[in-house]
Amino acid sequence: MRRRFHLPDGVIYLDGNSLGPLPVAAAERVRRTIEDEWGQLLIRGWNTGADGEGWMGWPTRLGDRIGRLIGAPEGSVVVGDTLSIKVFQVLDAALKMRPDRRVILSDSGNFPTDLYMAEGLIATLGQGHELRVVAPEDVATAIDEAVAVTLLTQVDYRTGRMHDMAALTALAHDHGALAIWDLAHSAGAHEVDVTAANADFAIGCTYKYLNAGPGAPAFVHVRPDLQDRIAPALSGWLGHAAPFAFDPSYRPGPGIERMRVGTPPVLQLAALDAALDIWDDVDMPALRARSLELSGRFFDGVSELCPSLMPASPADQTCGSQVSFRHDQGYAVMQALIARGVIGDFRAPDILRFGFTPLFIGESEVDAAVSHLAQVLTTREWDQPQFLARKAVT
Repeated sequence: MRRRFHLPDGVIYLDGNSLGPLPVAAAERVRRTIEDEWGQLLIRGWNTGADGEGWMGWPTRLGDRIGRLIGAPEGSVVVGDTLSIKVFQVLDAALKMRPDRRVILSDSGNFPTDLYMAEGLIATLGQGHELRVVAPEDVATAIDEAVAVTLLTQVDYRTGRMHDMAALTALAHDHGALAIWDLAHSAGAHEVDVTAANADFAIGCTYKYLNAGPGAPAFVHVRPDLQDRIAPALSGWLGHAAPFAFDPSYRPGPGIERMRVGTPPVLQLAALDAALDIWDDVDMPALRARSLELSGRFFDGVSELCPSLMPASPADQTCGSQVSFRHDQGYAVMQALIARGVIGDFRAPDILRFGFTPLFIGESEVDAAVSHLAQVLTTREWDQPQFLARKAVT
């Protein structure tokens, strides 16, 4: 699998949980889309691409390919827009389905954009809704009959701590609430089964473990029995039942099609299509087992050689495909490590975060990364002006 990615020489890449590396096939696939389809077919590409399939059908076709990775049935996932847009869509849909309730329940480990979008939607609706944020370990006890919807990210972006999707969804349903799951740090990292968990909605991005490139579009899953009950707030023209009838009023499209909003980002979808080819040959249980082996090896190595770091991740299998440690100069430590060619990232206020993608990371890279980190800390290599100065992206 490593041969199917472009990885720069001399780099140990432990940040695929934030931006996946370039699949070798993606560059050629995008080139073909630009030159053979856009270049030669022009606007005809919407109906008939180089392979006979028009661009207009890509969001649902690629949605089905992602669906296989998250346990979603065919026709229940569509790709397009950004993750923030998808949060807004599904949260609004869920609140409309529980008009007698006013509480959105989330946790303090959720990715901030999910909380920001909830705050913005509450202000827009002006109906007295409340965003209730509790500690991750308190979610289960906070679900009651006032909750309209739970808005949770399965894997904590900072620590890697993992929620039990099936258990919390069942608890939400027992109390009459709906469940939204953000799979941004789950899809492509480990086994996910939204059908078995009976999740109402799921959303996620494609530029992390799915390796579709910076800014690649998001996906949204809606449980099949709920799809035709949704009244989309973002009623874009491609979610219309007949976009090219150019009706003056909106009529929602059938099923998952109504969750489309704007024009598909064709070049990004081409990269995603190539990236998903890799997953056709991946056994997800084997991937998960190997991920746990590698992350456990890193955790044990750092715990032994880097006593100044405090673990931020669970030391057991309740963790996603990442490991995090705390250090009061975490940003500078990570910058010094990156300068050595070991790329992870930093999350405020003090977390060094390392992702483990077995498709292109092995034991030798793990051991080398531990050694480099130990040297950076032992020699205080991080304590230099170029490493202490904050950049725009951490």
